[in-house]
Amino acid sequence: MRHLAILATVLTLTFVPSQAQEAPATRLHALFGDGWQRWLREHPDMASIFGLAGFNDAWPDVSLAALEDNVRYRKSALEKLKAIDPDKLTPSDRLHYALFRREYETEIAGHALGWHLTPLSHMEGIQDISSLLDSLTFTKAKDYDDWLTRLQRYPQYMDQYIALLEEGMRHGRVQPRVAMKRVPAQVQRQLVDDPEQCTFYRPFRRFPPNLSLEERTRLEKQGRDAVARHVLPSLRKLLTFLDERYLPACYEGVGVGREKKGRELYAFLVRHHTSTGLSPEEIHAIGLQEVRRIRAEMNEVLKQVGFKGTFREFVAELRQNPRFYYKTGQELMAATKEVCDRVEAQLPRMFGKLPRTKFLLEPVPGHIAPDAPMGYYLWPSADGRRPGIYYVNLYRPEVRPKYQIEALSLHEAVPGHHLQISLAFEQEKLPAFRRFTTGYTAFVEGWALYSESLGEQLGMYQDPYSKFGQLDFAIWRAVRLVVDTGMHAKKWTRDEAIKFAEENSAFSRHSIETEIDRYACWPGQALAYKIGELKIKELRARAEKSLGKRFDIRPFHDVVLANGAVPLDVLEGLVTDWIEQTKGNAKSR
Repeated sequence: MRHLAILATVLTLTFVPSQAQEAPATRLHALFGDGWQRWLREHPDMASIFGLAGFNDAWPDVSLAALEDNVRYRKSALEKLKAIDPDKLTPSDRLHYALFRREYETEIAGHALGWHLTPLSHMEGIQDISSLLDSLTFTKAKDYDDWLTRLQRYPQYMDQYIALLEEGMRHGRVQPRVAMKRVPAQVQRQLVDDPEQCTFYRPFRRFPPNLSLEERTRLEKQGRDAVARHVLPSLRKLLTFLDERYLPACYEGVGVGREKKGRELYAFLVRHHTSTGLSPEEIHAIGLQEVRRIRAEMNEVLKQVGFKGTFREFVAELRQNPRFYYKTGQELMAATKEVCDRVEAQLPRMFGKLPRTKFLLEPVPGHIAPDAPMGYYLWPSADGRRPGIYYVNLYRPEVRPKYQIEALSLHEAVPGHHLQISLAFEQEKLPAFRRFTTGYTAFVEGWALYSESLGEQLGMYQDPYSKFGQLDFAIWRAVRLVVDTGMHAKKWTRDEAIKFAEENSAFSRHSIETEIDRYACWPGQALAYKIGELKIKELRARAEKSLGKRFDIRPFHDVVLANGAVPLDVLEGLVTDWIEQTKGNAKSR
């Protein structure tokens, strides 16, 4: 549009200010808007998950040429950003400026290190479209036709995806074989004889009443044909590629540090996920210290329940005694709902502002449940019309302890992920790239872990075993600091990581192996939880000490959440400003 305005100036000889003469804030927000639209075109699947219209018939272009073009765009945008003087911006715009630059610089650095060449793991990838389907709404024929177009374009997407993995093989940027062995089974579970039983066909199993019988018949037939002709052959191609080429190319053992530029990549991922300058060695030490501290608290629970044996014997009792587990997935889901209802009733005591958007509870999809964690969250649509989803893993309820339900629900739903992310989405004054960011992992996951610690203030953990469950989750996040840095920086084996986790938590062997394989494929991400939680607790303690009787937990929580997800150093500045402002307001009275 700016180019058209300049052309119009030349043709009409009417003066219009050049781009350089535009107000800095105008140029800045134009850059934000252009960057956001570019991001949506690059990630149409994410646009669909956000509930944004206009992208529901497309997959991401993950061809090597497109990914290189994305990097060139970001470099060009940074050059335009440099031409804007931040000193001429408002404080809020200076923050937007800094975060925009940080985001683009991080993406460029990650691409240079080849992190884009490992898009597939047992936790995410082209084989799993459950979150995408759960985000879409099908209320009219066009919604179904858009999905049909996506199915027809799936082979091209798959070819690009495989080419990306092949490029990773050429550069030695692959995944550990022990974790990737889980993926073929996920693909195989979708290779059904009847196309109507495939996950990709799911939208065509139910239609709204406004569609005619003729439309339904057409869509059912075209859906079957698209799955049979485009989806299933593509999944078979992926399965063959994995079995014959990718898995043999994956490395034995665990630890990205063994790859070319692996130590450099891990250092980058640590900085990225924690938003700190902490080294892997420093984080490893913090983890060991936290494990010792939390173990001492867990030992107090053993005394409280009158257990006379050792910690390991207590853990063995928890793992083996059927009274700590539900017999059916339905019982597990009902218990989870009851916890969420209790927590929601108490939230006004702790928060001044609550989100308008609600959340639903859904079971983890069956084809990924064996390799999925106990629970996870999917954010709502941007307009709040589609609620968030708290997925509960009902697979093998006999290995999912009752005493962990409260802490897990506080983390994934409220006041954890759902409350924080929904509030961010509702901050309409923020630029879109900030409202809808799920980056800054240390903030997002740190807040969710911090939320677990609010349980007692919200009426949870009245049973000592539930308190032990909260401490078990807390120590698990500390264990992550040790095993993640152990595998990726200290050359630990998978067995060493599993052993350390078993010795310091009550998690089942199944859960531990699933989690360790997750960290092996996703270096650095697991560090964010504990590092973020410790920072939020540090800031709360500072505010309590500084404000004394003037401290109120509700405005503290509100200021932490008011700007969406931010790096930890930015959060510290925001809280520090709030403390000083609160002091100033008290003096002026």
